[in-house]
Amino acid sequence: MSSLLRSAVLAVLFSSVSLQAAEILNASYDVTREFYKDFNPAFVQYWKEKTGETLTINQSHGGSTKQARSVVDGLPADVITMNRSADIDILAQKGKLIPANWQTRLPNNSVPSASPTVFLVRKGNPKHVKDWDDLIRPGVTSVIPNPKTSGNGKYSYLAAWGYVTQKGGDAAKARQFVTELFKHVPVLDTGGRGATTTFAQREIGDVLVTFENEVYLLQKELGEDKYEVVYPSVTVLAENPVSVVDKVVDKKGTRKQAQAYLEYHFSPQGQAIAAKHYLRPQVADAAQPAFKKIHTFTVKEAFGSWTEAENTHFSDGGIFDQIYQK
Repeated sequence: MSSLLRSAVLAVLFSSVSLQAAEILNASYDVTREFYKDFNPAFVQYWKEKTGETLTINQSHGGSTKQARSVVDGLPADVITMNRSADIDILAQKGKLIPANWQTRLPNNSVPSASPTVFLVRKGNPKHVKDWDDLIRPGVTSVIPNPKTSGNGKYSYLAAWGYVTQKGGDAAKARQFVTELFKHVPVLDTGGRGATTTFAQREIGDVLVTFENEVYLLQKELGEDKYEVVYPSVTVLAENPVSVVDKVVDKKGTRKQAQAYLEYHFSPQGQAIAAKHYLRPQVADAAQPAFKKIHTFTVKEAFGSWTEAENTHFSDGGIFDQIYQK
């Protein structure tokens, strides 16, 4: 075989292989590991049946704010799946990686699922925790991830603040309450999964403040005989937005795979997988666990927007920096 013919054959073979395989990276927040262990294989099978292409999906997990900064700093994620819009906004604002109107590109402002912030206590609820006020009683300690690095931690902080203001209290009373709350937090992990490990494995704290889906997964993994879920009287609803990372997919040539992957989150199949993992579906009916009806508020309703909440509470020198003492 001539060298020219050999090159032509190799080129055809390489082209064929490239059409049969592709790879994308999903940068996600800390407590979605189990969800994507189910979701990704389902989408890979769907995509194979639809296109004939074998797709590999890689995952990167961590505190949501830390993850978003990593993408801005160069982590080549094709998609980003977060628990708050502000951690995707910075890809537009600081990295110029996506358009500012990214939320308009998918249904429901690009939010396929949501999860309220709730409490997990040890079996028998020995400290008799029923609501936010109980978290500042003498002798009660709570585990909350760091609001500077974790969306989970930000939601916990805002839920506590909103608990006061939703009942008619002013900002001064809310600040006083949250200041006292964090005096009862012995350690700040960088992400929600680290906080879960601190509570469950290191056995630190009386209460784990985290997302509903995380507490049910922990119960399932470690046993319902060890923990109980407590729903506060009012809490924040954590909305979980998603976006393609435009500059990455256009450079790698993976836009169609990344777009389809995110669209699958909004499909009946994707919503059913979310419900299986105790994420509350937002756009489609799905066979759901018996989600408890609770009084929730969104960040937009209580704080105007994530931008306002971020600037006021979590920016360098903001209220959290002012109130928190190690």
